[in-house]
Amino acid sequence: MKRMFVALVALMSVFALSIALAGCSSQNADQGASDQSTEPELEDTLVVYSTHPEALLEQVATEFTAETGVNVEFINLKGELADRVKSEIGNPQADVMYGGDISIYMQLDEAGAYEATDPSWASELPAEYKAANGDWFSTITTPVVMFYNTEKLDAADAPTDWSQLTDPKYKDLIVARDYLSSSMRSAICNLIYFFEQDGGQPAAEKFLSGLDANIKNYYNSGSMMFQAIGTGEASVGIATLNDITDNVNKNDMPLQSINATSGNVIISDCVGALKGCAHPNAAAAFVEFVGSKDLEVLLANDFNRIPSLPAARAEAPEWMQGDLTALPADWNTIAENQADWLALWQDNLYTQDKTIASS
Repeated sequence: MKRMFVALVALMSVFALSIALAGCSSQNADQGASDQSTEPELEDTLVVYSTHPEALLEQVATEFTAETGVNVEFINLKGELADRVKSEIGNPQADVMYGGDISIYMQLDEAGAYEATDPSWASELPAEYKAANGDWFSTITTPVVMFYNTEKLDAADAPTDWSQLTDPKYKDLIVARDYLSSSMRSAICNLIYFFEQDGGQPAAEKFLSGLDANIKNYYNSGSMMFQAIGTGEASVGIATLNDITDNVNKNDMPLQSINATSGNVIISDCVGALKGCAHPNAAAAFVEFVGSKDLEVLLANDFNRIPSLPAARAEAPEWMQGDLTALPADWNTIAENQADWLALWQDNLYTQDKTIASS
């Protein structure tokens, strides 16, 4: 009898344990299903407004599609990017804004253009390279500097600071990008801010007038501008450091960048998902992707783009490791005045007849 009781107790214990294990298994399965359901399903399409070159965008699209399966359509808007995004607030026709400097993002953020995202690498970015609310993040650091053709101009005769570009000895020796170039627009706004610090708007206008007087041509094509320098039509230019480096390394052009005494224009090209976009999950995934270490290292090595992420810069080409002196800039102030400053430059201090368009 005693043996039967012990056996019965053992049998009941086994049964209870089976029930418990089954319940636990069911709970784990439910938990697994719940965890999977929290992963957002990506839409199959993504539309991106950008200012970056076509070759770079094609590479980014290829890499992103390979990783996610999402097809990407890029629309390159150059200097029209901010106006397009602003006009579509509340009804965006794209999902992501990729490119353009911090001042543009600050301006559009105030207008409610962006949807906050939370990329895994955001905590690694310096505070000045991201919005506190998660609306935008810097992915590429783009210096805009002066440079010259070493076969046409001796180092002793080259300008060493921005103010020297107004010297009459450089008349018709300078070329630059036109007013649709996003990098040139950013550079002009930073330079206006800089010259206003000591002499107010009259000082900024004097600089821009003197610069325009010495510029031989403005080009809406970077390759045309560098060709003009290469053929000796001009000796001095203003361009992004990565474009200068490209032309030295790939085209064997005799160019030397200038580390301006007062500092160089340092643009932080950013990315942000657009509020109310048609493909929000894919947009958040794209923000995560383009600011990641792997992608920034790829762009550094294949396209000479300086990473904003410190960990990526550590694996970038050696010439990107040094820090250029930055021209003083308060990007909040620049954002607040950007529209007026660009209008001042384009409408009053820019000779339209000097603009050369690509055929």
